Amino acid sequence: MRQTKIDDFLELEKENKKLEKLVAIEVEKNRQKDKIMFQQNKMAAMGEMLNNIAHQWRQPLMELSSLFIPIQAKLEINNQLSKTQLLDSIERLNSITKYMSNTIDDFRNFFVNDKEKVRFKLSDQINSSMGILSVGLKKNDIMLDIIIKKNPTLYACKNEYTQVLINIINNAKDVLIHRQILKPKIIITLSEDEEFAILSVDDNAGGIKINNIEDIFKPFFTHEKKDGTGVGLFMSKLIIENNMNGKLEVSNTEKGASFKIKVPKKLA
Repeated sequence: MRQTKIDDFLELEKENKKLEKLVAIEVEKNRQKDKIMFQQNKMAAMGEMLNNIAHQWRQPLMELSSLFIPIQAKLEINNQLSKTQLLDSIERLNSITKYMSNTIDDFRNFFVNDKEKVRFKLSDQINSSMGILSVGLKKNDIMLDIIIKKNPTLYACKNEYTQVLINIINNAKDVLIHRQILKPKIIITLSEDEEFAILSVDDNAGGIKINNIEDIFKPFFTHEKKDGTGVGLFMSKLIIENNMNGKLEVSNTEKGASFKIKVPKKLA
């Protein structure tokens, strides 16, 4: 009888080890899936950012061209080029090239894989995001309102937070364009409650038109977005909830969709 109990125990131990091994394999598979999704999200973001760089640089490049055309014309017809005109052109040239250099820094910082947590104001991340997105919004006549009720400080991965904000704004922009909304508008609101620093992104695109609104956070789910990968909002939720212990919530309002990024203030 005693031997039987020992044999049963050994058999159970053996089965437990098998189960542990199977669990470890599944965990590793899930990690690999997450890595693939992160990579897909990064590639999609890179494509979006390259498109934004093209928009950001087109106007300053045209301005650079307009600076040199009159100078070249005067030199070719042997007209006098005053020192004042030349210095003014050089000053304008320096201003434009500085803007272009700052744009590159914005995009480069966006893609830095820096997991170091730092303290930052939410308003600073809005400014950083607008440095990347402003031209695309203006090109499509999308009005942007920024309302600062409170300006809390966070202690988190700054670049990841910016990535989430850009994902959400780009998503709103795409829906506004796709639905051809008259007077399209995005409103960003900063606030806080006792527990969370809150950043809200609202649009007037008519809301998310699916039965279960939470489905938009599922991996590879796309809806009304041309050439979408379906990983942007999924990764955004993963970043906020897994990496920052926060919440990414979505709801419909009378005019459109409302996303809320909530990150605990106690981490600041």
